[in-house]
Amino acid sequence: MYKKLLALLLSGSMVLGLAACGGTQGNTETPGGESTPPVSESQAPQETGGTAATDPDSIPDTMTSEDGKYQVAFVTDVGQLKDKSFNQGTFDGVKLYAAANGLSYKYYQPANSSEATDDDRYNAMKAAVEGGAEVVVCAGYLQEAALRQAAMDYPDVPFIFIDGYPLDDDPDPAVEGNILANVAGIAFQEEQAGYLAGYAAVKDGFTKLGFSGGGGGTNDACCRFGYGYVQGANDAAKELGITVDMNYSWEYGATFSASTELQTMISGWYANGTEIVFACGGSMFQSISAAASANDGYVIGVDVDQSAESDTVVTSAMKGLSDAVQWAVGHVYDGTFEEIGGTGTSLGVKDNAVELPTAAESWRFETFTVEEYEALYQQMLDGTLVVDNDFSKLETTEWSNLNLNKI
Repeated sequence: MYKKLLALLLSGSMVLGLAACGGTQGNTETPGGESTPPVSESQAPQETGGTAATDPDSIPDTMTSEDGKYQVAFVTDVGQLKDKSFNQGTFDGVKLYAAANGLSYKYYQPANSSEATDDDRYNAMKAAVEGGAEVVVCAGYLQEAALRQAAMDYPDVPFIFIDGYPLDDDPDPAVEGNILANVAGIAFQEEQAGYLAGYAAVKDGFTKLGFSGGGGGTNDACCRFGYGYVQGANDAAKELGITVDMNYSWEYGATFSASTELQTMISGWYANGTEIVFACGGSMFQSISAAASANDGYVIGVDVDQSAESDTVVTSAMKGLSDAVQWAVGHVYDGTFEEIGGTGTSLGVKDNAVELPTAAESWRFETFTVEEYEALYQQMLDGTLVVDNDFSKLETTEWSNLNLNKI
């Protein structure tokens, strides 16, 4: 289904909206509002002296440009570039577009890794611009402060804010400043993917679930994933007439990194009966999958299909990072960036931008079928099933068929 996303986006199916992290600044359309005008075919990756690669792993992560300039730049989020999740999925889009169009590309990791400051992030963006970037792709909500300053300092450079939203020129959220037209915010309706994963897990027979999220509870994307996961698990349990249990935690996920502490906690969950854990946070997957392997447990991956990373992965709550990046960068190179600059774009099932993987090698459910999944997906498409994205309700909702243990 994911291979359809870019084609759909290029045919004008993109819905403008804001289901964004950290604020509601800027000009946006709500989902269900008017779509963008049909996009020119020139936005699709073309063979202009480049390589029409379809496998991002076949494209080197680093290259040397003849003039020392790098046209398409990527500034990473916290964690590793090759995290098999958020950073890597975003960078895949950069590499695929650049390779297909004969463009030079480079990634920039802010100094100090998981302890990176706003200054570190700004310096990475500055290095990208000074290194010849014609467009800078920035991943993660933590980029906000640095990106605001970089966009103000380099107003002629377009910035693409993945898991982001429109920014204005005043850092005070209580003050309405001038919208920065050179920042395009791209967000996803993660609650829908989370719902699909939670529903499928319970329908497949799991009754003791876990959720471990990144960002310490301050990352709206992870919050939406988790809230959708709880809703899906509860609804499936209600249909089955059972009650399920779920451990739900933001502990040890603030930096999205693997850690001994996280692995120890999740190992304890498995030892006490938890059967499957949604690993929702970049490199946190490494610790959670290691705990699962040691305890005969199972894992739900996030952002991209992580089934190849561990036999413990039953499914993954995915979003179309690579295709969304290619679509947005395409707007820069066909001269239509003003259509997305200064606005927020939110992608969900109607854009084929969130889903579970259904390929034979990735589908590891034993009783829940692809046909049942597709029927559930269709309910989201036609509006019969609406997943709530207001994750603030998690704290106050009484779940009819789910015992939620917040840790």
